[in-house]
Amino acid sequence: MASFTLLCYAIHLLLISGKIASDGLPNPAGTRENGDAMSGSEFPSDPSLLLQLDQLKSKISLLESSLNEKVERLRASDEKIDELEKILVSKSTSLESLKREFQLIQEKRSFDAKEQADKANAHAGELVKQIDILKTEIEIQNKEKDNLVSRTKIAEEKIHELNLKLENLQRINEEQKSRILKTEHAILVAEEELMKAKIEASSMSKKLQEIPNGWLPPWLAVHAVHCQSHIVSFWNEHGRPALDRTIKKVLEKKSEVEMWLEPHVHTFQTKWIPLTIKHCQEFTRNIGPQLTILAAKTTDVYRESKNYLEPHIVRAHEVLIPYYEKAKKFTKPGIDHIVLIVKPHVDTASAFLRPYSKKAIRNYRKFAKSARLYHQKVQTTIHDKLKDNTFTEPFATKELSWFMASAVLSLPVIFLLNRSSAFFRKTPKKRSRSHHKSHTHRRSKRVHPEK
Repeated sequence: MASFTLLCYAIHLLLISGKIASDGLPNPAGTRENGDAMSGSEFPSDPSLLLQLDQLKSKISLLESSLNEKVERLRASDEKIDELEKILVSKSTSLESLKREFQLIQEKRSFDAKEQADKANAHAGELVKQIDILKTEIEIQNKEKDNLVSRTKIAEEKIHELNLKLENLQRINEEQKSRILKTEHAILVAEEELMKAKIEASSMSKKLQEIPNGWLPPWLAVHAVHCQSHIVSFWNEHGRPALDRTIKKVLEKKSEVEMWLEPHVHTFQTKWIPLTIKHCQEFTRNIGPQLTILAAKTTDVYRESKNYLEPHIVRAHEVLIPYYEKAKKFTKPGIDHIVLIVKPHVDTASAFLRPYSKKAIRNYRKFAKSARLYHQKVQTTIHDKLKDNTFTEPFATKELSWFMASAVLSLPVIFLLNRSSAFFRKTPKKRSRSHHKSHTHRRSKRVHPEK
Protein backbone atom coordinates (compact mmCIF):
# COMPACT_ATOMS: atom_id res chain seq x y z
CA MET A 1 0.00 0.00 0.00
CA ALA A 2 2.86 2.39 0.81
CA SER A 3 4.52 1.60 -2.58
CA PHE A 4 1.24 2.40 -4.35
CA THR A 5 1.04 5.83 -2.76
CA LEU A 6 4.70 6.56 -3.65
CA LEU A 7 3.99 5.55 -7.23
CA CYS A 8 1.01 7.93 -7.34
CA TYR A 9 3.14 10.85 -6.06
CA ALA A 10 5.89 10.09 -8.64
CA ILE A 11 3.41 10.03 -11.51
CA HIS A 12 1.97 13.33 -10.29
CA LEU A 13 5.44 14.90 -10.22
CA LEU A 14 6.23 13.68 -13.73
CA LEU A 15 2.97 15.15 -15.04
CA ILE A 16 3.87 18.52 -13.52
CA SER A 17 7.33 18.50 -15.10
CA GLY A 18 5.85 17.45 -18.46
CA LYS A 19 3.47 20.38 -18.35
CA ILE A 20 6.33 22.75 -17.71
CA ALA A 21 8.29 21.34 -20.67
CA SER A 22 5.28 21.57 -22.97
CA ASP A 23 4.97 25.31 -22.22
CA GLY A 24 8.48 25.92 -23.75
CA LEU A 25 10.16 26.95 -20.55
CA PRO A 26 13.80 26.12 -20.01
CA ASN A 27 14.62 23.49 -17.50
CA PRO A 28 17.38 24.57 -15.19
CA ALA A 29 18.46 21.00 -14.75
CA GLY A 30 18.63 20.61 -18.52
CA THR A 31 20.77 23.72 -18.85
CA ARG A 32 23.32 22.24 -16.60
CA GLU A 33 23.36 18.95 -18.39
CA ASN A 34 23.35 20.43 -21.85
CA GLY A 35 25.53 23.49 -21.32
CA ASP A 36 27.52 22.93 -24.36
CA ALA A 37 24.48 22.94 -26.68
CA MET A 38 22.95 26.26 -25.54
CA SER A 39 24.60 29.49 -24.58
CA GLY A 40 23.58 32.26 -22.16
CA SER A 41 22.32 34.48 -24.93
CA GLU A 42 19.50 32.02 -25.77
CA PHE A 43 17.58 32.50 -22.42
CA PRO A 44 14.46 34.59 -22.71
CA SER A 45 14.78 38.09 -21.57
CA ASP A 46 10.97 38.64 -20.81
CA PRO A 47 10.41 39.58 -17.15
CA SER A 48 6.89 38.04 -17.03
CA LEU A 49 8.35 34.69 -17.90
CA LEU A 50 10.94 35.12 -15.21
CA LEU A 51 8.19 35.78 -12.67
CA GLN A 52 6.27 32.70 -13.77
CA LEU A 53 9.49 30.73 -13.53
CA ASP A 54 10.05 31.89 -9.98
CA GLN A 55 6.47 31.07 -9.04
CA LEU A 56 6.83 27.59 -10.53
CA LYS A 57 10.05 27.05 -8.66
CA SER A 58 8.41 28.06 -5.40
CA LYS A 59 5.46 25.79 -6.13
CA ILE A 60 7.79 22.90 -6.89
CA SER A 61 9.67 23.47 -3.67
CA LEU A 62 6.42 23.56 -1.73
CA LEU A 63 5.25 20.39 -3.44
CA GLU A 64 8.53 18.66 -2.67
CA SER A 65 8.29 19.66 0.96
CA SER A 66 4.64 18.50 1.17
CA LEU A 67 5.64 15.32 -0.67
CA ASN A 68 8.37 14.66 1.84
CA GLU A 69 5.94 15.24 4.71
CA LYS A 70 3.37 12.90 3.18
CA VAL A 71 6.07 10.29 2.55
CA GLU A 72 7.07 10.49 6.20
CA ARG A 73 3.42 10.20 7.20
CA LEU A 74 3.01 7.19 4.95
CA ARG A 75 6.08 5.58 6.49
CA ALA A 76 4.63 6.21 9.96
CA SER A 77 1.28 4.81 8.91
CA ASP A 78 3.00 1.75 7.38
CA GLU A 79 4.78 1.17 10.66
CA LYS A 80 1.49 1.49 12.53
CA ILE A 81 -0.16 -0.90 10.07
CA ASP A 82 2.64 -3.41 10.63
CA GLU A 83 2.20 -3.10 14.37
CA LEU A 84 -1.57 -3.48 14.02
CA GLU A 85 -1.09 -6.57 11.84
CA LYS A 86 1.14 -8.03 14.53
CA ILE A 87 -1.50 -7.19 17.20
CA LEU A 88 -4.21 -8.68 14.99
CA VAL A 89 -2.26 -11.91 14.65
CA SER A 90 -1.76 -12.12 18.40
CA LYS A 91 -5.43 -11.33 18.98
CA SER A 92 -6.53 -13.97 16.48
CA THR A 93 -4.41 -16.58 18.25
CA SER A 94 -5.88 -15.55 21.63
CA LEU A 95 -9.37 -15.59 20.08
CA GLU A 96 -8.88 -19.16 18.83
CA SER A 97 -7.71 -20.19 22.31
CA LEU A 98 -10.75 -18.46 23.81
CA LYS A 99 -13.02 -20.28 21.35
CA ARG A 100 -11.59 -23.59 22.43
CA GLU A 101 -12.02 -22.71 26.06
CA PHE A 102 -15.57 -21.52 25.35
CA GLN A 103 -16.41 -24.80 23.66
CA LEU A 104 -15.11 -26.69 26.66
CA ILE A 105 -17.09 -24.46 28.98
CA GLN A 106 -20.23 -24.91 26.87
CA GLU A 107 -19.85 -28.67 27.00
CA LYS A 108 -19.51 -28.48 30.76
CA ARG A 109 -22.41 -26.05 31.04
CA SER A 110 -24.69 -28.18 28.89
CA PHE A 111 -24.27 -31.02 31.37
CA ASP A 112 -24.78 -28.65 34.32
CA ALA A 113 -27.70 -27.02 32.52
CA LYS A 114 -29.50 -30.33 32.20
CA GLU A 115 -29.16 -30.93 35.93
CA GLN A 116 -30.22 -27.35 36.64
CA ALA A 117 -33.15 -27.72 34.18
CA ASP A 118 -34.34 -30.81 36.04
CA LYS A 119 -34.01 -28.97 39.32
CA ALA A 120 -35.70 -25.93 37.80
CA ASN A 121 -38.58 -28.06 36.51
CA ALA A 122 -39.07 -29.59 39.94
CA HIS A 123 -38.83 -26.15 41.51
CA ALA A 124 -41.23 -24.81 38.86
CA GLY A 125 -43.74 -27.54 39.77
CA GLU A 126 -43.48 -26.56 43.39
CA LEU A 127 -43.85 -22.90 42.39
CA VAL A 128 -46.94 -23.74 40.30
CA LYS A 129 -48.46 -25.45 43.32
CA GLN A 130 -47.58 -22.45 45.48
CA ILE A 131 -49.03 -20.16 42.79
CA ASP A 132 -52.29 -22.13 42.83
CA ILE A 133 -52.37 -21.89 46.62
CA LEU A 134 -51.65 -18.16 46.38
CA LYS A 135 -54.39 -17.74 43.75
CA THR A 136 -56.93 -19.39 46.05
CA GLU A 137 -55.71 -17.22 48.93
CA ILE A 138 -55.90 -14.13 46.69
CA GLU A 139 -59.47 -15.03 45.67
CA ILE A 140 -60.39 -15.47 49.33
CA GLN A 141 -58.71 -12.16 50.14
CA ASN A 142 -60.53 -10.48 47.22
CA LYS A 143 -63.84 -11.79 48.54
CA GLU A 144 -62.91 -10.53 52.00
CA LYS A 145 -61.87 -7.25 50.43
CA ASP A 146 -65.26 -6.94 48.68
CA ASN A 147 -66.99 -7.74 51.95
CA LEU A 148 -64.85 -5.17 53.71
CA VAL A 149 -65.58 -2.60 50.98
CA SER A 150 -69.33 -3.21 51.32
CA ARG A 151 -69.01 -3.02 55.10
CA THR A 152 -67.01 0.19 54.81
CA LYS A 153 -69.69 1.65 52.53
CA ILE A 154 -72.40 0.67 55.01
CA ALA A 155 -70.27 2.04 57.84
CA GLU A 156 -69.73 5.28 55.91
CA GLU A 157 -73.47 5.60 55.34
CA LYS A 158 -74.11 4.93 59.02
CA ILE A 159 -71.40 7.43 59.94
CA HIS A 160 -73.02 9.97 57.63
CA GLU A 161 -76.40 9.34 59.23
CA LEU A 162 -74.85 9.53 62.68
CA ASN A 163 -73.13 12.78 61.73
CA LEU A 164 -76.46 14.20 60.59
CA LYS A 165 -78.08 13.02 63.82
CA LEU A 166 -75.18 14.47 65.78
CA GLU A 167 -75.58 17.79 63.98
CA ASN A 168 -79.31 17.77 64.72
CA LEU A 169 -78.62 16.88 68.35
CA GLN A 170 -76.02 19.62 68.59
CA ARG A 171 -78.46 22.09 67.10
CA ILE A 172 -81.20 20.93 69.48
CA ASN A 173 -78.71 21.09 72.35
CA GLU A 174 -77.76 24.63 71.41
CA GLU A 175 -81.43 25.59 71.16
CA GLN A 176 -82.10 23.99 74.53
CA LYS A 177 -79.09 25.77 76.00
CA SER A 178 -80.38 29.06 74.68
CA ARG A 179 -83.84 28.26 76.05
CA ILE A 180 -82.33 27.26 79.39
CA LEU A 181 -80.40 30.53 79.50
CA LYS A 182 -83.57 32.44 78.67
CA THR A 183 -85.54 30.54 81.33
CA GLU A 184 -82.75 31.07 83.86
CA HIS A 185 -82.80 34.76 83.07
CA ALA A 186 -86.60 34.77 83.37
CA ILE A 187 -86.34 32.84 86.66
CA LEU A 188 -83.82 35.36 87.99
CA VAL A 189 -86.08 38.21 86.98
CA ALA A 190 -89.08 36.42 88.55
CA GLU A 191 -87.09 35.76 91.73
CA GLU A 192 -86.14 39.42 91.89
CA GLU A 193 -89.77 40.41 91.41
CA LEU A 194 -90.81 37.81 94.02
CA MET A 195 -88.28 39.17 96.49
CA LYS A 196 -89.59 42.67 95.83
CA ALA A 197 -93.17 41.44 96.32
CA LYS A 198 -92.16 39.62 99.52
CA ILE A 199 -90.46 42.74 100.81
CA GLU A 200 -93.54 44.79 99.97
CA ALA A 201 -95.80 42.17 101.56
CA SER A 202 -93.64 42.06 104.71
CA SER A 203 -93.70 45.86 104.92
CA MET A 204 -97.49 45.83 104.44
CA SER A 205 -97.90 43.09 107.05
CA LYS A 206 -95.72 45.05 109.48
CA LYS A 207 -97.83 48.13 108.86
CA LEU A 208 -101.01 46.15 109.34
CA GLN A 209 -99.63 44.49 112.47
CA GLU A 210 -98.83 47.90 113.89
CA ILE A 211 -102.49 48.81 113.49
CA PRO A 212 -104.21 45.39 113.93
CA ASN A 213 -107.58 45.26 112.35
CA GLY A 214 -107.66 49.03 112.06
CA TRP A 215 -110.29 48.96 109.39
CA LEU A 216 -112.65 46.83 111.51
CA PRO A 217 -114.24 47.63 114.82
CA PRO A 218 -112.58 45.87 117.78
CA TRP A 219 -115.55 43.61 118.65
CA LEU A 220 -115.76 42.43 115.03
CA ALA A 221 -111.98 41.80 114.86
CA VAL A 222 -112.19 39.59 117.99
CA HIS A 223 -115.08 37.64 116.51
CA ALA A 224 -113.18 37.28 113.20
CA VAL A 225 -110.10 35.86 114.93
CA HIS A 226 -112.28 33.49 116.98
CA CYS A 227 -114.18 32.36 113.88
CA GLN A 228 -110.93 31.86 112.00
CA SER A 229 -109.46 29.62 114.70
CA HIS A 230 -112.74 27.70 114.97
CA ILE A 231 -112.91 27.20 111.17
CA VAL A 232 -109.31 25.95 111.05
CA SER A 233 -109.85 23.44 113.83
CA PHE A 234 -113.15 22.26 112.26
CA TRP A 235 -111.42 21.86 108.88
CA ASN A 236 -108.58 19.82 110.36
CA GLU A 237 -110.98 17.57 112.34
CA HIS A 238 -113.89 17.11 109.95
CA GLY A 239 -113.40 18.90 106.63
CA ARG A 240 -110.20 17.32 105.38
CA PRO A 241 -111.19 13.66 106.10
CA ALA A 242 -114.63 14.33 104.59
CA LEU A 243 -112.95 15.77 101.49
CA ASP A 244 -110.70 12.71 101.21
CA ARG A 245 -113.71 10.38 101.51
CA THR A 246 -115.69 12.35 98.94
CA ILE A 247 -112.72 12.35 96.51
CA LYS A 248 -112.37 8.58 96.95
CA LYS A 249 -116.09 8.03 96.37
CA VAL A 250 -116.04 10.36 93.37
CA LEU A 251 -113.17 8.40 91.83
CA GLU A 252 -115.05 5.11 92.41
CA LYS A 253 -118.19 6.57 90.90
CA LYS A 254 -116.13 7.91 88.03
CA SER A 255 -114.78 4.43 87.23
CA GLU A 256 -118.30 2.96 87.50
CA VAL A 257 -119.73 5.67 85.26
CA GLU A 258 -116.97 5.11 82.71
CA MET A 259 -117.72 1.37 82.64
CA TRP A 260 -121.46 2.10 82.37
CA LEU A 261 -121.02 4.76 79.69
CA GLU A 262 -118.60 2.81 77.49
CA PRO A 263 -121.28 0.89 75.48
CA HIS A 264 -123.49 3.99 75.36
CA VAL A 265 -120.60 6.05 74.05
CA HIS A 266 -119.96 3.44 71.37
CA THR A 267 -123.60 3.43 70.33
CA PHE A 268 -123.61 7.22 70.43
CA GLN A 269 -120.55 7.35 68.15
CA THR A 270 -121.90 4.76 65.73
CA LYS A 271 -125.64 5.64 65.68
CA TRP A 272 -126.48 8.97 67.24
CA ILE A 273 -123.79 11.11 65.63
CA PRO A 274 -124.67 10.04 62.03
CA LEU A 275 -128.36 10.55 62.83
CA THR A 276 -127.72 13.98 64.29
CA ILE A 277 -125.61 14.91 61.28
CA LYS A 278 -128.40 13.71 58.97
CA HIS A 279 -131.07 15.62 60.91
CA CYS A 280 -128.87 18.71 60.94
CA GLN A 281 -128.50 18.46 57.19
CA GLU A 282 -132.26 18.16 56.75
CA PHE A 283 -132.78 21.00 59.22
CA THR A 284 -130.35 23.25 57.37
CA ARG A 285 -131.95 22.28 54.06
CA ASN A 286 -135.47 23.09 55.31
CA ILE A 287 -134.71 26.14 57.43
CA GLY A 288 -132.41 27.89 54.94
CA PRO A 289 -134.83 30.61 53.69
CA GLN A 290 -136.11 31.29 57.22
CA LEU A 291 -132.52 31.73 58.37
CA THR A 292 -131.84 34.26 55.63
CA ILE A 293 -134.91 36.30 56.66
CA LEU A 294 -134.03 35.95 60.37
CA ALA A 295 -130.40 36.96 59.76
CA ALA A 296 -131.49 40.05 57.81
CA LYS A 297 -133.95 41.04 60.57
CA THR A 298 -131.45 40.38 63.38
CA THR A 299 -128.77 42.47 61.64
CA ASP A 300 -131.28 45.33 61.22
CA VAL A 301 -132.36 45.07 64.87
CA TYR A 302 -128.73 44.91 66.02
CA ARG A 303 -127.79 48.01 64.07
CA GLU A 304 -130.82 49.97 65.27
CA SER A 305 -130.30 48.92 68.90
CA LYS A 306 -126.60 49.75 68.65
CA ASN A 307 -127.30 53.18 67.20
CA TYR A 308 -129.94 53.80 69.87
CA LEU A 309 -128.03 52.46 72.90
CA GLU A 310 -124.50 53.67 72.08
CA PRO A 311 -124.93 57.31 73.29
CA HIS A 312 -126.72 56.15 76.47
CA ILE A 313 -123.93 53.63 77.21
CA VAL A 314 -121.26 56.28 76.65
CA ARG A 315 -123.09 58.71 78.91
CA ALA A 316 -123.54 56.07 81.64
CA HIS A 317 -119.90 55.13 81.36
CA GLU A 318 -118.84 58.75 81.80
CA VAL A 319 -121.14 59.09 84.81
CA LEU A 320 -120.07 55.84 86.54
CA ILE A 321 -116.27 56.20 86.13
CA PRO A 322 -115.76 58.67 89.07
CA TYR A 323 -117.94 56.52 91.38
CA TYR A 324 -115.91 53.46 90.37
CA GLU A 325 -112.65 55.25 91.14
CA LYS A 326 -113.92 56.36 94.56
CA ALA A 327 -115.14 52.82 95.40
CA LYS A 328 -111.80 51.40 94.29
CA LYS A 329 -109.84 53.77 96.52
CA PHE A 330 -112.16 53.03 99.46
CA THR A 331 -112.08 49.22 99.15
CA LYS A 332 -108.39 48.77 98.23
CA PRO A 333 -106.97 48.55 101.81
CA GLY A 334 -109.66 46.07 102.86
CA ILE A 335 -109.07 43.91 99.80
CA ASP A 336 -105.29 43.93 100.41
CA HIS A 337 -105.84 42.88 104.03
CA ILE A 338 -108.20 40.06 102.96
CA VAL A 339 -105.64 38.88 100.42
CA LEU A 340 -102.90 38.75 103.08
CA ILE A 341 -105.17 36.77 105.44
CA VAL A 342 -106.45 34.32 102.82
CA LYS A 343 -103.10 33.75 101.05
CA PRO A 344 -101.60 31.14 103.49
CA HIS A 345 -104.85 29.15 103.48
CA VAL A 346 -104.93 29.22 99.69
CA ASP A 347 -101.31 28.02 99.60
CA THR A 348 -102.03 25.12 101.96
CA ALA A 349 -105.13 24.16 99.98
CA SER A 350 -103.21 24.27 96.68
CA ALA A 351 -100.38 22.17 98.19
CA PHE A 352 -102.94 19.62 99.45
CA LEU A 353 -104.81 19.44 96.13
CA ARG A 354 -101.70 19.42 93.92
CA PRO A 355 -101.46 15.58 93.45
CA TYR A 356 -105.17 15.40 92.63
CA SER A 357 -105.02 18.43 90.39
CA LYS A 358 -102.23 16.87 88.26
CA LYS A 359 -104.40 13.85 87.43
CA ALA A 360 -107.39 16.08 86.82
CA ILE A 361 -105.39 18.36 84.53
CA ARG A 362 -104.01 15.36 82.61
CA ASN A 363 -107.48 13.89 82.09
CA TYR A 364 -108.87 17.30 81.23
CA ARG A 365 -106.19 17.77 78.56
CA LYS A 366 -107.01 14.39 77.00
CA PHE A 367 -110.73 15.21 77.04
CA ALA A 368 -110.12 18.69 75.62
CA LYS A 369 -107.94 17.28 72.83
CA SER A 370 -110.53 14.68 71.80
CA ALA A 371 -113.34 17.25 72.06
CA ARG A 372 -111.35 19.68 69.93
CA LEU A 373 -110.84 17.03 67.25
CA TYR A 374 -114.55 16.10 67.18
CA HIS A 375 -115.49 19.78 67.17
CA GLN A 376 -113.20 20.48 64.21
CA LYS A 377 -114.61 17.53 62.25
CA VAL A 378 -118.22 18.58 62.92
CA GLN A 379 -117.38 22.20 62.13
CA THR A 380 -115.80 21.29 58.78
CA THR A 381 -118.78 19.09 57.81
CA ILE A 382 -121.28 21.81 58.76
CA HIS A 383 -119.26 24.43 56.90
CA ASP A 384 -119.11 22.25 53.79
CA LYS A 385 -122.83 21.50 53.93
CA LEU A 386 -123.66 25.18 54.29
CA LYS A 387 -121.48 25.97 51.30
CA ASP A 388 -123.07 23.23 49.19
CA ASN A 389 -126.56 24.68 49.57
CA THR A 390 -127.38 27.79 47.55
CA PHE A 391 -129.66 29.23 50.25
CA THR A 392 -127.20 28.77 53.14
CA GLU A 393 -124.07 29.72 51.20
CA PRO A 394 -124.02 33.39 52.38
CA PHE A 395 -124.26 32.16 56.03
CA ALA A 396 -121.32 29.73 55.66
CA THR A 397 -119.02 31.54 58.09
CA LYS A 398 -116.58 30.16 60.62
CA GLU A 399 -118.45 31.69 63.55
CA LEU A 400 -121.81 30.16 62.64
CA SER A 401 -120.28 26.75 61.89
CA TRP A 402 -118.39 26.87 65.22
CA PHE A 403 -121.58 27.76 67.13
CA MET A 404 -123.59 25.01 65.41
CA ALA A 405 -120.82 22.43 66.00
CA SER A 406 -120.67 23.32 69.71
CA ALA A 407 -124.48 23.05 69.90
CA VAL A 408 -124.41 19.65 68.20
CA LEU A 409 -121.75 18.39 70.62
CA SER A 410 -123.48 19.85 73.67
CA LEU A 411 -126.85 18.21 72.90
CA PRO A 412 -125.71 14.63 73.76
CA VAL A 413 -124.03 15.93 76.93
CA ILE A 414 -127.28 17.58 78.02
CA PHE A 415 -129.18 14.42 77.15
CA LEU A 416 -126.80 12.27 79.22
CA LEU A 417 -127.01 14.69 82.15
CA ASN A 418 -130.80 14.56 82.08
CA ARG A 419 -130.75 10.79 81.91
CA SER A 420 -128.26 10.48 84.76
CA SER A 421 -130.19 12.95 86.92
CA ALA A 422 -133.40 11.03 86.24
CA PHE A 423 -131.63 7.77 87.08
CA PHE A 424 -130.05 8.94 90.34
CA ARG A 425 -132.95 11.15 91.48
CA LYS A 426 -135.36 9.69 94.01
CA THR A 427 -138.98 9.63 92.96
CA PRO A 428 -141.09 11.73 95.40
CA LYS A 429 -143.84 9.97 97.26
CA LYS A 430 -147.29 10.95 96.18
CA ARG A 431 -149.56 12.19 98.95
CA SER A 432 -152.63 10.05 99.43
CA ARG A 433 -155.88 11.97 99.21
CA SER A 434 -157.84 9.45 101.31
CA HIS A 435 -159.09 10.78 104.68
CA HIS A 436 -157.91 9.14 107.82
CA LYS A 437 -160.65 7.32 109.73
CA SER A 438 -159.28 8.50 113.05
CA HIS A 439 -160.12 12.11 112.31
CA THR A 440 -163.24 13.03 114.32
CA HIS A 441 -163.52 16.65 113.35
CA ARG A 442 -165.25 17.22 110.05
CA ARG A 443 -166.37 20.40 108.50
CA SER A 444 -170.07 20.90 108.22
CA LYS A 445 -171.53 21.23 104.80
CA ARG A 446 -172.64 24.63 103.78
CA VAL A 447 -176.29 25.02 103.23
CA HIS A 448 -177.71 27.49 100.80
CA PRO A 449 -179.72 30.18 102.66
CA GLU A 450 -182.66 29.94 100.29
CA LYS A 451 -183.14 26.31 101.22
